[in-house]
Amino acid sequence: MTRNLKTGLFSAVLLMLISYPILGLKLSVVGIRLQVEGASAETLWIIGGAALAILLWHLLLRDRLLGSGLAKAALPSLPEGFKHSMTLPHVQRWIMFGLLVIALVWPFFGTRAAVDIATLMLIYIMLGVGLNIVVGLAGLLDLGYVGFYAVGAYTYAMLAEYAGFGFWTALPIAGLTAATFGFLLGFPVLRLRGDYLAIVTLGFGEIIRIMLRNLTEYTGGPNGISVANENKPTLFGISFERRVPEGVQTLHDLLGTSYNSMYKVIFLYLIALLLVVLALFVINRLMRMPIGRAWEALREDEIACRALGLNPTTVKLSAFTIGASFAGFAGCFFAARQGLVTPESFTFIESAMILAIVVLGGMGSQLGIIFAAAVMVMLQEIRDFNEYRMLIFGLTMILMMIWRPQGLIPMQRPHLELKP
Repeated sequence: MTRNLKTGLFSAVLLMLISYPILGLKLSVVGIRLQVEGASAETLWIIGGAALAILLWHLLLRDRLLGSGLAKAALPSLPEGFKHSMTLPHVQRWIMFGLLVIALVWPFFGTRAAVDIATLMLIYIMLGVGLNIVVGLAGLLDLGYVGFYAVGAYTYAMLAEYAGFGFWTALPIAGLTAATFGFLLGFPVLRLRGDYLAIVTLGFGEIIRIMLRNLTEYTGGPNGISVANENKPTLFGISFERRVPEGVQTLHDLLGTSYNSMYKVIFLYLIALLLVVLALFVINRLMRMPIGRAWEALREDEIACRALGLNPTTVKLSAFTIGASFAGFAGCFFAARQGLVTPESFTFIESAMILAIVVLGGMGSQLGIIFAAAVMVMLQEIRDFNEYRMLIFGLTMILMMIWRPQGLIPMQRPHLELKP
């Protein structure tokens, strides 16, 4: 009882110390000066009520609910047979085939806003499968993955701005550049694990963003770089833009119709779908090759991995390099879709969201990442709850850790069973 009282009081005081500055204090502009305004009585009552609820939870309900398992039992549960079948490789293949068929027909029946959201989902799916190599398969916690995303985007934007490269020419170069940065990052972290590895990778992501902001002469600084229409993606030399330089064929001129922006939206969506399908195919093949088995061995036990004759240095470098290349491809497509890249598009919250997709979907699971990316993007697009978006995001992650800590669709690991 004494222990619960101390924990409850500490939690209640901590809640008040954190909540009052965030919810209670507000900056308002008075003339040319800023003025700090205090909290309203309603806000203070809400904070006090929440603190009291936490105190009562620790004193009266915590041991009863958590000790008896009633809190976990109250959450919805899936049948054991269904959960097992969803992890089977052949079932997942059929599900992914069905999702591919739906994805192919979706842009021709959905609205422009729906196709735009689906394109954003595909970008996060590609980022998720790339980070899944590093975190889910190799077991290396990377909090600066957005840095490789930024490298790919700026590589395409700078090549288009200063060298006149088109999208299809810059795409492999962006992937190769991001892979090079991943290879270089791998060296300082070869001997690091856990929290130390996370701190170094987090610093790398911030270094990339600050460097892009300060190299104003090349990257445009905070204003970023815009991509000209003639360097946007084309289909066999046919542009989907409204205005292009003289001598470039546009789709609406070829069809003899007026310009329709929907054609461009559908074309970009199909490019993203093609990149995601290729990424999933390549990663699935890598998982079945010796390098994929080496990643899983490193994740399970680095000492045992070394004892089996595998070189952890090579395994880590390969994971960082290949994972970063997919972020480079995603960044290149992001720059082509947006038409403008700025350092503020690659903040830490993007790395957190990509990592949340990997954890939410299931470490190492490709199908889980697809569903998790859809969930996270839909949460991000809730306009009516824009102020509470991060709160909903945090509550979703907490509930997932209680309900299914292994993720939505966990990867089935190879195992042997001895029958009695």
